[in-house]
Amino acid sequence: MSSQILVSGASGPIGKALLPALQARGYQSAQLVRHPAHSPDQIEWNPAQPVNPDSISGFDAVVHLAGEGIVGRWSTAKKAAIRDSRVLGTRHFAEALAEAPKPPRALVAASAIGCYGDRGEELLREDSAPGHSFLAEVCQQWEAATAPAAQAGIRVVHLRIGMVLSPAGGALAAMLTPFRLGLGGRIGSGRQWWSWIDVRDLVSAILHAIECESLGGPVNAVSPNPVTNSEFTRALAKALSRPAVFPLPAFAARLALGQMADELLLASQRVEPTRLLASGFQFRYPDLTTSLRANLAK
Repeated sequence: MSSQILVSGASGPIGKALLPALQARGYQSAQLVRHPAHSPDQIEWNPAQPVNPDSISGFDAVVHLAGEGIVGRWSTAKKAAIRDSRVLGTRHFAEALAEAPKPPRALVAASAIGCYGDRGEELLREDSAPGHSFLAEVCQQWEAATAPAAQAGIRVVHLRIGMVLSPAGGALAAMLTPFRLGLGGRIGSGRQWWSWIDVRDLVSAILHAIECESLGGPVNAVSPNPVTNSEFTRALAKALSRPAVFPLPAFAARLALGQMADELLLASQRVEPTRLLASGFQFRYPDLTTSLRANLAK
């Protein structure tokens, strides 16, 4: 009998790429969904409410990707939704897994490199100190919310995910239209480091985290080759055969997006996937140009 994997957040760009990869690997999967379940492979849940341990019992591993989207202006209500969907939802989930009659061997839980905050030129590894921004605090609480599962003996991996390059959504999709129109360019000074990962490598990293028994705790899920924003925007423009001559000043980014601009677009995070590489993981798309070409060919 093939292994059973439970996935939350399966409707997002990462989840949509993960499900067929699980099937190709010989796994059977089920999804946690916010709407009434329409098939045997769906389990209804509400992140704001405790989860019935019996409903998520018997899975070999769990991949927890669910969380409120972070794109847009961060009003007080939006920030509460970003925090609660991750922290409260993960805590309810972890408590149920800990109490399940047949708990999983592993919980692979999404986190983000936002945990490091804005760090300039500093090279960031998994043992680097956390930051003090809103996202940094959310990420710390998000990871801490898995404690009930870890205390129950479940191996927990916190994948600290960088900017995901995917044709199906996220940052790359948002940048394509202005760059295709020739209106793209660096953001702010362009010197801030952007740590990114191709969605296919991220999916492979999730599979690796499920299967690598020695992997646990925080794991940076980023390419080994971070780039500055100037390098990223030049590479994207070149891949699209367009110029990149319309910079977005920092004040304009802040005017349009407020706090999100400071913590996502203008923050510098030069992150290294130390533990992933040490565990034997091999990237298929470690180079930005290669990843962009593969994504734009879709």
